[in-house]
Amino acid sequence: MATKITNYQCPACTGPLHFGTASGKLECEYCGLSFDVKVIEELYADKEQAAAAQPEQEASMGGGEWSEEEAARMRAYSCPSCGAELICDDTTAATSCPYCGNPSVIPAQFSGHLRPDCVIPFRLDKSAAVSALERYYKGKRFLPKSFASGNHIQEIKGVYVPFWLFDGRSDGNLHFLGTRVQVFRRGDEEVTVTDHFRVVREGTVDFQKVPVDGSSKMPDAHMDAIEPFDYGELKEFSTAYLPGFLADKYDQDSAECKDRAYARIKTSTEDALAATARGYATLRQESGSVRLQKCRAKYALLPVWMLATRWEGKDFLFAMNGQTGKLVGDLPMDWVKFWLWFFGISLPLMGLLGLILL
Repeated sequence: MATKITNYQCPACTGPLHFGTASGKLECEYCGLSFDVKVIEELYADKEQAAAAQPEQEASMGGGEWSEEEAARMRAYSCPSCGAELICDDTTAATSCPYCGNPSVIPAQFSGHLRPDCVIPFRLDKSAAVSALERYYKGKRFLPKSFASGNHIQEIKGVYVPFWLFDGRSDGNLHFLGTRVQVFRRGDEEVTVTDHFRVVREGTVDFQKVPVDGSSKMPDAHMDAIEPFDYGELKEFSTAYLPGFLADKYDQDSAECKDRAYARIKTSTEDALAATARGYATLRQESGSVRLQKCRAKYALLPVWMLATRWEGKDFLFAMNGQTGKLVGDLPMDWVKFWLWFFGISLPLMGLLGLILL
């Protein structure tokens, strides 16, 4: 028997509920009613607890046997709407049934220490993400036509990405070499005098909610590039925010992500202390140390619109902050278009140059 999952259904007509980015409520596309997150959360609290209590079953299939490593990373789930058994990897936390289309949440993925502390709901819907991607593609003359097609753009997905938000305090003790320069005239000569100073800066800096993504599947550079998030919109976690979107649980815990957080905190501490040394023409750090204390982490799900695809054997990823709209993307180049454009420009110019030189 596969592990149970939860479909959020409209209390009035039993249609599937989706989280509305504009209203901030769960909406039914069939009867048009909308419900506060708290109302649906209370309605489904008992069902989620029962579903989460069900033991997970590793995927098993007829035919050839799965390797031990493959079986360990796969799970089977049963859709409560149509009864279909779904095979997902072991980090999938919210998805949709490919047979009946109902959004599904897997409560067992949020049980115990796996339960997030908080979530930022999606503020921007799919149409906003598609429009942003179309604007991003616009003017890219060497982009392959099939890559920029409308059907391809529609494949963009809303994903709640697992993040660790680190709070901490850093103590910095840094030594710099600073210079001040004076230039003046002495008769017919211009004289430059450079004074050298040893500059010491010490201080304590408090940090809150330094984000590090906890999914090995997400490229760190992309997740860093779509920051910042507005943490004023953090909500206490509820699975009622998830219907209509995909969601992953973390596969890198806070201990594994702490080094990345520390590296960011260290750099920010050095920059903050250096900014207090004013009035120098140059300032170069020579030595010093930054110590991190009282580091704590919260587990959060943050909204990201993503389009991941392969083109000629290479991976390309577009990611957009589902709250602020900040985006980053990798794009392929159509080299046939490029060389046609290059020769279309260069050959006439070479001919014109030849006429001028004759």
